[in-house]
Amino acid sequence: METKATCPYCGVGCGVLIEHDGARITGVRGDPEHPANFGRLCTKGATLHFTARSETRLLHPELRATKGEPRRRVAWDEALDTAAQRFADVIREHGPDAVAFYISGQLLTEDYYVFNKLMKGLIGSNNVDSNSRLCMSSAVVAYKQTLGADAPPCSYEDFAQTDCLLIAGGNPSYAHPIAFRRIEDAKAARPDMKLIVVDPRRTDTAATADLHLPILPGTDIWLFNAMLNVLLWEGLVDNAFIREHTEGFNALREHVREITPAVAAEVCGVKADDIRTAARWWGESPRAMSLWCQGLNQSTHGTHNGAALIALSLATGKIGKPGCGPFSMTGQPNAMGGREVGGMANLLSGHRELANPEHRAEVARLWGVPDVPEKPGLTAVELFDAMHDGRIKAVWIACTNPAQSLPELERVREALARCDFVVLQDAYGNTETAPFADLLLPAATWGEKEGTVTNSERRITHVNRAIPAPGEARADWDIVCDFARKLAPLIGKPEAARLFGYSDPEAIFAEHAQTTRGRDLDITGLSYALLDTRGPQQWPFPEGASEGAVRLYADGRFPTADGRARFVVPTTKLTAERADARYPLRLTTGRLRDQWHGMSRTGKVARLYNHVDEARIELNADDMQLRGISDGELVRVKSRRGEIVLRAAASNEIRSGQAFVAMHWGANALNSGGVNMLTLREFDPWSKQPELKHATVQVEKAKLPHQALIMRGEPEGATTGEGGESDPAGVTLERAPRLIPWLERFAYASLALAGREHPAVVLRIAHDQPIPQAWLDELDALLGLDDEHCLAYSDARRGITKRARIEDGLLVGLRLTGETAAAGWLRDVLVERQPTAELRRWILAPLASPPAAAKSRGRIVCNCLNVSESDIAAAIAGGVGFDALQEKLKCGTSCGSCVPEIKRMVAAGQSAA
Repeated sequence: METKATCPYCGVGCGVLIEHDGARITGVRGDPEHPANFGRLCTKGATLHFTARSETRLLHPELRATKGEPRRRVAWDEALDTAAQRFADVIREHGPDAVAFYISGQLLTEDYYVFNKLMKGLIGSNNVDSNSRLCMSSAVVAYKQTLGADAPPCSYEDFAQTDCLLIAGGNPSYAHPIAFRRIEDAKAARPDMKLIVVDPRRTDTAATADLHLPILPGTDIWLFNAMLNVLLWEGLVDNAFIREHTEGFNALREHVREITPAVAAEVCGVKADDIRTAARWWGESPRAMSLWCQGLNQSTHGTHNGAALIALSLATGKIGKPGCGPFSMTGQPNAMGGREVGGMANLLSGHRELANPEHRAEVARLWGVPDVPEKPGLTAVELFDAMHDGRIKAVWIACTNPAQSLPELERVREALARCDFVVLQDAYGNTETAPFADLLLPAATWGEKEGTVTNSERRITHVNRAIPAPGEARADWDIVCDFARKLAPLIGKPEAARLFGYSDPEAIFAEHAQTTRGRDLDITGLSYALLDTRGPQQWPFPEGASEGAVRLYADGRFPTADGRARFVVPTTKLTAERADARYPLRLTTGRLRDQWHGMSRTGKVARLYNHVDEARIELNADDMQLRGISDGELVRVKSRRGEIVLRAAASNEIRSGQAFVAMHWGANALNSGGVNMLTLREFDPWSKQPELKHATVQVEKAKLPHQALIMRGEPEGATTGEGGESDPAGVTLERAPRLIPWLERFAYASLALAGREHPAVVLRIAHDQPIPQAWLDELDALLGLDDEHCLAYSDARRGITKRARIEDGLLVGLRLTGETAAAGWLRDVLVERQPTAELRRWILAPLASPPAAAKSRGRIVCNCLNVSESDIAAAIAGGVGFDALQEKLKCGTSCGSCVPEIKRMVAAGQSAA
């Protein structure tokens, strides 16, 4: 059977067909009819069925009476009765502002709606915020300050129609791969189309650009102002559009008068001529559009970053037309839906403003409550600060992982530990936040839920349930409504229980649609039935409409009081932290191609580690040489807030003085919390979005001489589950969580998966003292490396011990301690299941290079078709070009995420030749 749904990763909103037998998800494929992706899926989406396993699922409620004691399994009634009583007690003693909800852009719109209604309509506080605060709130406020509403005016089809695309603060080849495929297609069809990429790193996106502007972090506004300066001087602005459809241009024109390309070049660290070229391409192109994401948003001036970029569209009148306009790409699958229902501390349903008394009265009337509180709620960073100092006594966290994703992580962990009562509603019971939970509530997840999501181009999709949720897991909206009905009488509002009497998510959607009537996002013409018969639709789609709006503002009218767009004079500030002698490196953060957020889902898929298999800090080779660091060595990375140990990787993508660390790795993969131990919680004054993108750090070699590598796969006959079915992958995934508590024992430890159809768990260790033999014995017992199947070697004098488990002629387990030279090729032997008959005598030898009988493939570049870096390099060395390479090896012919990297490899090979 096949059921229609959407991909639960980035905000592109790709349609997915879930293949299942009614009980289990067996496969996925892209929905060829979905207008966001037309059947394409990236590496993450194409492996979704591998995440639909139960090894790390939370299957029943768990509760503890006091901090420090273990949780016990309880029934749903006891769980929610306890939660309702604890919240009621806090509200009665400390008031409604002493409780809070922290929710997620991964919830469905219906889930978001009832959370918002519960806090603002029943409890009487606005303390409900979302992890969307960390990714999209600056874009939201930038749109509202300039265009009047949180409404991206463009559509994906504009990629194919624009003459000039400016990508700033985004790496869509990694973060939004399917949208980037459409950009690549547009460029291939129209080679004259100009692609400008603004990014401190030469990412895969930047490598495809006609012009890459590698500005210094935090200097985006100076670049956009200098481009506007050029547009003014060279007569490339649309004075008629400015005069008839905008306000505030004179002040901005005066502001940028002295910000010439020469001035901006000094601030931004790029060539003045390149700034002029970018401005001319933009101004002279009949159709120009911009695309941006977290590089602009996650800044202490993220709102003004967006406003300065939007000004380029307004100044040239390139908005509301095909191929034109400013387009913010959403970071999460339903951050847009959450904003639509007001699921944040300063918003109300239907894009209404909390600060507007008329809007509060409208929502109160729609909900049938006396009023909606006036006081703004606490936003994400403020909320955890309030938990830290005791103002928030009870918090309910849903479908997000703040103990990994928020900045200044040590403070966040302290806040969670101090909070009197922490509820975590999640599908997975092993996230970094789970240990802090007093109550764990099992929620349904992808493939198990029904509702709607809205993607980056305002397109709403009806998501259908394919299979029942496992164990006692329930839909998020159902959990919230049950809790609300139990809470209402305990806080003296028994009649309010009727507000949450929904029978299904469709009833919630119908109510939500009515709250949008007459608003800019009016969807009163939409229903589940219409979405099912006519497919996903863009808003606005009011009652009586025949179709949604492909793009907005074609008539030059904007949703402001006078119908005019606004120019904003932006700040001249740079980053919150400046590099100095003590912290000389500018650290930026971002995404990997094949992982997503905190890896609670993608981290279960072994093949998604094959491109990057360990957390690392990327450094310029000159900076590494200056510090005596070699590629692959461990380094200590320290900011003013904390320090972590990572493996160093030389990169030609970044200039000297900079560094890069991916956001994904947390305490389930490292002996530290990852990069957010280093980031700072300072935030934008308008959007309250923290500067997660930048921090200053120092890097030095870590002296950790005592190293070990442990790998464990499974033979074909391995069984898992109550039925004893054969499932080697399941056994491996059950082993991995047991190793997480071990990570904190070591000065450095990294936990990952490897392989493809037959996964292996990989534990890398480095310590400042000899690793105690008792610890090694425990690990051997845990991983089945302590019996007669194992080869063994010991050199006590040099502190070297090795064990290798061989079953049916295959290497299935390995521990190297004290000497790990052979780790690379032995990994390939294990995960590629190479016969060991001719390798047996070499397995415990200190060989950095593999013996002739071993086949070492190295890093996988094309995950879809399992094509390695060595395969591609060999073909290139034989004189094969890109097209012939694709024909021969098929790499890059599936999702296409690896295409930019393959093109770089081909270009490098041709240059070397």
